[in-house]
Amino acid sequence: MRYFKILLLSTITVALVFSFAYAAGNVEKGKALFNDPKAFSAPGEKSCGSCHPDGKGLEKAGAEGKKTWTNPGGTWLALEDANNVCIMLANKGKTIDPMSEDMKDLVAFIRSLGKSTATEKKDETIEKMKEKMMMEKMKGDMPKLPGY
Repeated sequence: MRYFKILLLSTITVALVFSFAYAAGNVEKGKALFNDPKAFSAPGEKSCGSCHPDGKGLEKAGAEGKKTWTNPGGTWLALEDANNVCIMLANKGKTIDPMSEDMKDLVAFIRSLGKSTATEKKDETIEKMKEKMMMEKMKGDMPKLPGY
């Protein structure tokens, strides 16, 4: 009986882990959809990346705790709705089910844009701190010139 309980709990745990991973969406697939002008039954003239090359302008769209999203079509309470409006108006495509795998992938990609920006800013801050420290060290090591 004890082994059965352990097996059952292990199976449930594995299932939950995989379900959360599946629910999160695939960033690479989302990026492919984002850059595909024929995605979402669009005529092939524009992709999401046409207006947002490399995700430019969407860095804050995936921020945790964000409550509204604004685009030329209005203000939306869900990122999925804002995406669908862009798909329909800008890309001339057909809206997709907000719970679909394609939408989860697209949202995962958009959310990843903010993470890379935060990482870049952190790296940039660290580099600036290193530069400042080097400059201070150099100032201390350099002899004072007369008249300065």
